[in-house]
Amino acid sequence: MRKLLLTLLAVIFCIAVSEASIFDKYTFKSENLPEEARAMLDEHFPKGKVALIKIDRHLLKKTDYDVKLTNGTKIEFSNKGKWTSVNCGKREVPEALVPSAVRRYVSKNFAGLNVTGITKRNIGYDVILSDGTGHRFNMLGQYKGLTYATSEEEEETSED
Repeated sequence: MRKLLLTLLAVIFCIAVSEASIFDKYTFKSENLPEEARAMLDEHFPKGKVALIKIDRHLLKKTDYDVKLTNGTKIEFSNKGKWTSVNCGKREVPEALVPSAVRRYVSKNFAGLNVTGITKRNIGYDVILSDGTGHRFNMLGQYKGLTYATSEEEEETSED
């Protein structure tokens, strides 16, 4: 009986895992994105060409979109087409996507560094700077602290 139950659970698990991949779709056609997402790409990344779009369909959650541009920029969109995360790698995030209070704080307190990534959260923003450090801001753009540092920076601080 125990062996039968374990076999049945293994079969159910295998079916669930194989079915999960059915919900994701990959394409490179921006027509598959919501209108607001296409408008954002046209406005802030006019020269960026879409390399890949992953359409995540979830059982209990709505669809979201992960877009990768040919220059390596990664952008995540909600089901309605609002951006939730932008990661430009080593390049600077377009200025219009970073709230002005956050931009002012970064230019004043982290001179010489650029915002290379930003994530919208329910209570604020997580920002990645060009030195690899992550910083948290509330919705008003007030600094709330360091979120993480890259392994390179951690190695540098441990050697000192």
